[in-house]
Amino acid sequence: MIRTALLPLAMAATLVGGPAAMAQETAAPAMTYADIVDLADQAPLVVRAEIRDQATVEPERSPGLAPGRVRLYVEARTTALIAGDVPMGESLRYLVDLPLDAKGKAPKLKKQDVILFARPVPGRPGQIQLVEPDAQFAYSEAFAASLRSVLASLVAPDAPPRVTGVRDALAVEGTLTGESETQLFLDTENDGPVSVTVVRRPNQAPRWGVSWTEIVDQAARPPRRDSLEWYRLACFLPATLPTQANLSRDPQARRLAAEDYALVIGALGACPRTRG
Repeated sequence: MIRTALLPLAMAATLVGGPAAMAQETAAPAMTYADIVDLADQAPLVVRAEIRDQATVEPERSPGLAPGRVRLYVEARTTALIAGDVPMGESLRYLVDLPLDAKGKAPKLKKQDVILFARPVPGRPGQIQLVEPDAQFAYSEAFAASLRSVLASLVAPDAPPRVTGVRDALAVEGTLTGESETQLFLDTENDGPVSVTVVRRPNQAPRWGVSWTEIVDQAARPPRRDSLEWYRLACFLPATLPTQANLSRDPQARRLAAEDYALVIGALGACPRTRG
């Protein structure tokens, strides 16, 4: 019975997403905060499931299959809908690409407890498409706890918008030597207001903070690392201030705006990812 379902699911995966429907089982502890948000932010469904059965898809019916991997058709039992508003039945079916084992054979998945980041396949109840090549992960309590925290922050009423770039930057020097204020206004996916303010005072370390409202607040604070606010900035802002965004005309003010932007980027730190 499992083999008769292979062709329609393989065709659906090719039509809906092609290679994007594939996934590699990856140990959850290796994932960074950014890895988890990358997946959760684009997945309409996050499902915990127990794998019940598997069948190998022939190579000639596995377009885009990478060398050293095997494509499997998997049947699983839904144990929990972690996130999503799509009705889910008990039975799930999907395709997954996994590395061959040391003997060149397909890994045995039966009875494995996994978390899937997926989307439904239109017109095919019970079938899902994994959102990225590594969107299947071994379940663990620690991973589930981290995931629940991320999902809660994504659906919070005050969740920060997706940042897409820097719209404007303006530095203004004060009356005292070493006094200045730089304001950075960011572009977001849905035009949500985001601004960064950097304040310098004589004989003091620079202070900066982020405002997620229409009000530009000098008392705003930097985001906490490994928070959704941090992720929106650290993982998507360009490394240097775009020239066209720097509105200052005076060379000194332009230099100051670029330096203050670099200060913010340095304070945010790198956005480590273990996935491509």
